[in-house]
Amino acid sequence: MTGQLTFDLPLIQGWQRSAFIATPATQAALAAVDGWATWAGGRLLLVGPQGSGKTHLAHIWAEMAQAMWVNVADLQARLPYIAPDACIILDDAHLVTTRAEEALFHLYNRLTAQGRLLLTAPTAPRDWGLCLPDLLSRLQAMPIARLEPPDDDLLAGVLLKLFTDRQIIAEARLIPYLLPRMERSIAAAQALVAALDARSLATHRPVTRALAAEVLDSALPE
Repeated sequence: MTGQLTFDLPLIQGWQRSAFIATPATQAALAAVDGWATWAGGRLLLVGPQGSGKTHLAHIWAEMAQAMWVNVADLQARLPYIAPDACIILDDAHLVTTRAEEALFHLYNRLTAQGRLLLTAPTAPRDWGLCLPDLLSRLQAMPIARLEPPDDDLLAGVLLKLFTDRQIIAEARLIPYLLPRMERSIAAAQALVAALDARSLATHRPVTRALAAEVLDSALPE
C-alpha cells in the first residue's frame, strides 16, 4: 500500500464561549448577543458569511437564555407548541421555504415581550427571495448584528481552533505561513485544515510547512 487509509473521526467541536474568537471582526456581534435582555422588540438577526461564527454565537446565546433550536424545515410542525415567552433560535433563516413563510410570520407575531427570537443568515432579509410582504417588512425592521469578513487575527484563531479540534499539533511557524497564501474565508480555513489532516494521515507525516506547501500547490488551478 502506498498510503494509509484515512477515517472520518469525530471532531471535538467547541461551542463554548471560551472557544469563541473575539476580534474586531466579531466583537460587535458578540456584544449584541450579550445584550440579549435589551434587544429591541426581543429580536436579533445575525448576518455574516458562511463559517463566520453565527452558529457559534447562537450556541453561546442558547446557553445564556436556555433557548430552543428550531429547524427551518420543522417550523410549521413545531409552531403550535412554541410558548409566547419562549427563546427561539432559527439558524439559516434564509432557507425558509415559501410554504414556511407564514409560519415564520406567525412565530414573529406570537412571541411576547418576554420572548426572544434570534435568526442567523448570510445576508439581509431583502435578499432571501421572500414572497410574503408582511413577513419581509417585519424582518427588515429587526436589529442586525454583522460579523465582518475575517481579519488576520480571526483567521489565525480559527486555524488554531480547527487544528485543536482535530487534535493536530502543528509547528509554530505554520499559521503565519498559511495566512498570506490561503483564501481569506472561514470556509477556506476549514477546507484547508481538513486537507492537511487527510494528507498527514495518508502519508504518515506531521503537519508542517512542507506538507502545507504540497497541499496548497495541489489546490492551485492547472
